Amino acid sequence: MDAVKGNGQHLLITQKLTARESQVLKLIASGCTYSQTAEHLGISLHTVTTHIKNLYRKLEVHCAAGAVMRAVQLQLLGERQ
Repeated sequence: MDAVKGNGQHLLITQKLTARESQVLKLIASGCTYSQTAEHLGISLHTVTTHIKNLYRKLEVHCAAGAVMRAVQLQLLGERQ
């Protein structure tokens, strides 16, 4: 279990994101729609929505904006180019 501190909160990350979940998160954060994400990764829209549901659960959020905000707080998106 990893502990991450952000904005005065002590956040516990009990489940790490999979490589595919990280890819989906980065594409959503860059502005891609779910359909564009599916096309870019060569997976079905249904699979993208499954990854999104898992992301929301792991990041404890309820929407894409919340997921991106939490990812920024936890430095999950890597450095901008």
